[in-house]
Amino acid sequence: QVQLVESGGGLVQPGKSLTLSCAATGFTLDNYVIAWFRQVPGQEREGLSCVSRRTGRSDYPYSENTVKDRFTISGDNAKSTVYLQINNMTAEDTAVYLCAAQRAPYTEAAIRAGICFKGLNYDGWGQGTQVTVSA
Repeated sequence: QVQLVESGGGLVQPGKSLTLSCAATGFTLDNYVIAWFRQVPGQEREGLSCVSRRTGRSDYPYSENTVKDRFTISGDNAKSTVYLQINNMTAEDTAVYLCAAQRAPYTEAAIRAGICFKGLNYDGWGQGTQVTVSA
């Protein structure tokens, strides 16, 4: 069973950086896609960044154009954890940040084409971590 736990949220000042963690339990990251989303009340869930790991290959990270200049996703397979670093934060980054996982060894080409945020049915979701950007 896919279980994910997000952490690292909190109150952040504008212009600062924050790193969120998504810890997976019950499975390793091999052959999984881990994606980060955020949710603001009254708005649609927004896809942010994802990373795909295939056994014996390098990670394939991807970020949507709307965030790729400030968001960096990375994974630590030994810790079964995926990180999302957010730089130069603004009030518009205030949201609940969630991670999701799907077992799917996608190719690099598929990841680079943004498949993570094109209707995938993720196997499991975390409960989210609140991020508030305010002075």
